[in-house]
Amino acid sequence: MENLFKKRQERLELFKSRRIRTNKDLTKKEVPENLIKNCEVCHKNVPYEDMMNNLYVCPNCSHHLKISARERIRQLTDKSTFRELDKNLESSNEDDFPGYTKKLDKSKKSTGLHEAVVTGVGRINGEKIALAVMDSNFMMGSMGQIVGEKITRITEYATRRRLPLLISCTSGGARMQEGIMSLMQMAKTSAALKKFSDEGGFYISLLTHPTTGGVSASFAMLGDIIISEPNALVGFAGKRVIENTINETLPKEFQRAEFLLEKGFIDMVVDRTEMKKTIYELIMLHKGVSL
Repeated sequence: MENLFKKRQERLELFKSRRIRTNKDLTKKEVPENLIKNCEVCHKNVPYEDMMNNLYVCPNCSHHLKISARERIRQLTDKSTFRELDKNLESSNEDDFPGYTKKLDKSKKSTGLHEAVVTGVGRINGEKIALAVMDSNFMMGSMGQIVGEKITRITEYATRRRLPLLISCTSGGARMQEGIMSLMQMAKTSAALKKFSDEGGFYISLLTHPTTGGVSASFAMLGDIIISEPNALVGFAGKRVIENTINETLPKEFQRAEFLLEKGFIDMVVDRTEMKKTIYELIMLHKGVSL
């Protein structure tokens, strides 16, 4: 009898353990992915739908999360008005830089893009505009030959069609795998923007987190109006590099959007939820239309 009781107990325990495992598995399957989004600043969990409806701005601390180029285009342009240009231009490893081909392939697969910038034309509250929107998910938005080429082409397109131009910047700088050719894009894009300006074109530069290196030292800072999202990091060299060079401790807010606004390097800091409205008003102001 004792052995029989022991066997029954063992079977009962085995049944319970299997049931627990099964319930855990069912629970995992029933919980949808991306149900909750964790803010990287305040570390609070926010329902993903709430974050999406708030344009990926944390409702608790107002932190602006990084977004893709496609998402930014969706936020800024009227529905179904964006038409992409030069979509199939893509970089190649011409100098056989070790590991570069693999990094390009990985970025293409993870982002669905051919390069770190998307260019095209769309409408903002009915007003037609040329756009170039960089994506930090593609090799940290680094600027190589194709990024420079696409930005130059959309600038020339805006010049020919006499359209206002918006470039949304986010970048870690020039793409080191392409050497001197990546640095040449600084002069190339700047020259195209000079011609655009000479023809009376209106260029809005939108700085998002982070905008650094060769991009910040070229087209990012050449806008007729320079806008930044809150708390975006904007600068050329890194803060530690500068401190070691000048042997001084820099302010905590150094190279942040609000600090640059105070020093006159940018014109305004605009919350993402007000960005489309602000850009539209600037376009209309340039056209001489009072709102």
